[in-house]
Amino acid sequence: MKKVILSATVIAVMYLTSCNSQNKKENGATKTEIAKDMAMTDLSFGVRGNCGMCKSTIEKAANGVEGVASANWDVDKKKIDVSFDDTKTDAMAIHKAIAASGYDTEKVAGDEEAYNGLPGCCKYDHEMAMNQSGETKSDDHSNHDH
Repeated sequence: MKKVILSATVIAVMYLTSCNSQNKKENGATKTEIAKDMAMTDLSFGVRGNCGMCKSTIEKAANGVEGVASANWDVDKKKIDVSFDDTKTDAMAIHKAIAASGYDTEKVAGDEEAYNGLPGCCKYDHEMAMNQSGETKSDDHSNHDH
């Protein structure tokens, strides 16, 4: 009798496992379809920084926020373009994540300890203009203290 019960249990487990894997595949397809229909919010805001290493750190911080689909920081304009699912996160969470990595945003000052840990080339001027239009002016650098 024990063998019959054991065999029935093994068959039931195998059946349930195969059903679950089918359900997972179906759910995966559903999630993909939902993602395509999801309303994404696009946002741009200023972030201070200097170089390609800054770009990498800033984008990694933004992309680390759950719900962020893409982040692209422009070195020249000191501006980040972010696309995110506003049902999972909000703009302030993205600002805070970037600030936690050591970089000033328009709304949140960079974490001082994280800033001090940045490589020398990434130590930006805390007074630099952010979210620039991209127009170059000859007097852009005239008010920097050297």
